[in-house]
Amino acid sequence: MKTVLRVIVAAILWAAGLLVPEFSLAFFLAAYLLAGYDVLLEALQGIKEREIFDECFLMAIATIGAIFLKEYSEACAVMILYQTGELFQDYASDKSRDTITKLLDLRPDYANLEGKGKVDPRSVDTGSVIIVKPGERIPIDGVILEGHSALDTSALTGESLPREIQAGQEVLSGCVNLSGVLRVKTTREFQASAASRIIELVENASSRKARTENFITRFARVYTPAVCACALLIVLIPSALNPEGFKIWLYRALTFLVISCPCVLVISVPLTFFAAIGGAGRAGILVKGSNFLEALAKTSCVVFDKTGTLTRGVFEVVAVHPEVLDETELLHLAAHVERYSSHPAGLALRRAYPDESDSCVVDEAEEIAGYGVRAVVNGKIICVGNSKLMEKVGAKWHPCTKSSGTVIHVAVDGEYAGHVVISDVVKETSREAVIALREEGISRIVMLTGDTHNIAEKIGGSVGISEVYSELLPADKVAKVEEFSAGGGVAFVGDGINDAPVIARADVGIAMGALGSDAAVEAADIVLMNDDPLKVAEAVRISRKCMRIVRQNIAFSVGVKVLCLVLGALGLAGMPLAVFADVGVMVLAVVNALRAMLQS
Repeated sequence: MKTVLRVIVAAILWAAGLLVPEFSLAFFLAAYLLAGYDVLLEALQGIKEREIFDECFLMAIATIGAIFLKEYSEACAVMILYQTGELFQDYASDKSRDTITKLLDLRPDYANLEGKGKVDPRSVDTGSVIIVKPGERIPIDGVILEGHSALDTSALTGESLPREIQAGQEVLSGCVNLSGVLRVKTTREFQASAASRIIELVENASSRKARTENFITRFARVYTPAVCACALLIVLIPSALNPEGFKIWLYRALTFLVISCPCVLVISVPLTFFAAIGGAGRAGILVKGSNFLEALAKTSCVVFDKTGTLTRGVFEVVAVHPEVLDETELLHLAAHVERYSSHPAGLALRRAYPDESDSCVVDEAEEIAGYGVRAVVNGKIICVGNSKLMEKVGAKWHPCTKSSGTVIHVAVDGEYAGHVVISDVVKETSREAVIALREEGISRIVMLTGDTHNIAEKIGGSVGISEVYSELLPADKVAKVEEFSAGGGVAFVGDGINDAPVIARADVGIAMGALGSDAAVEAADIVLMNDDPLKVAEAVRISRKCMRIVRQNIAFSVGVKVLCLVLGALGLAGMPLAVFADVGVMVLAVVNALRAMLQS
């Protein structure tokens, strides 16, 4: 606010100098010093620290030179307009920073430790019980012991709809409890919780610069001394030939310096990346550095893991095929026996038939490793498992020809009774994600999985991926990604701990962050906070939009500057055009950079 007021007062003094000629010098000098004292101080500081060739040095030399030539009005106008451009830049930076700051607001100030009240969340040990009241932010990851509520997860996932939760479910720090009181048992320390990890990712993002940013920084270090040398030559060579034209050539050299300020490139390019990272964060996409945005924009191949990425990673019963019983009875027996199994298939069966309170009596339950489970249900021996178990008990089984998935066979007293088919469920947005990636110009989309060939082909076909590789170990996945990398940039999307090596090896590693493993999130370059594969296409779109804006700003600013530098050197452009070439172009580029923050 102080800078805005200073610029306004300086502009009024400058206008007064134009309107009151007898006091014009006093008004102009007051306006110049008010608008530009900080620029002059920074130029002196740069000289003292031997970092001379920056924009403040160029502005100071150009405007002091104009005053020396008695062009007081132009010197004031240049400084006022320069400060106006700085205000636009500050506004744009603040808008981008506000978006990032909202992510940093995830960190809670306290935790309600049961029996002790409010404490520093960093002092809460894993396994402690905390109370989360309505309106409070969950401070530490944990599992709900008691209570049910709705959670606002927008800060983590970018999704606006509240999520219903109840006892037994996991909750992540950073979410806001909207209604009921929750008793939560912490499963992580504060530093390892979701909110802390997100904050760390965001805070470190700005330190990882894109190649374009690094190039612009190196370019400015060479460019600025070069234009200073050119400005000096513009004065010395013609003046040596014609000393009477010294003032004319000095004015052209000063105009040349004002035009040549590289601030538009130095400011707008990093600002574009910063704005894009902020916009992505608001959409639930955490980018660990602008270099990864640039790499993603160049990606031509996206590789998906299957389980937990394109699918939910949760098995469900998809078909029941009885032989001697009806469907309900077959599922009933299989579910009762599988209650004694720790296998994921057992969980799927128990969900499909949750009624444990019927009149069945289950005895002598035994889990046979590598085969299945055997138990006595109401006096009958029930065996539930794979084909090897069927052969072991003499049941004449047959493969399933009607449905794809994992087949669980059932035998009653040695007689084959049928089978149940369970399968991983495809996420609702997986097919839409593949379509969206193709619309973004991704020419190759691949699925890698350790699952069997038939299941992999079925899942691939259902989401629209024709290039599918199955029955792969983690090392095989790494080898495949290396093979794909030979043809261009590769992004790998995964969620499990076994995906961490592939995520780290890919040109861009993308992790499903909300439910993904810590190892995958740590190895990833980009984290999708709501586990939605459609966000991959959104991340690609944001990265490509960012790079388009970067290229636009570079082409526009360099083009205008080169043209104005030539005109300035030839004496065809005065200070007003010089100001436009510097401040005007910077304002336009900064406004354009802000578009990277918009998700549309």
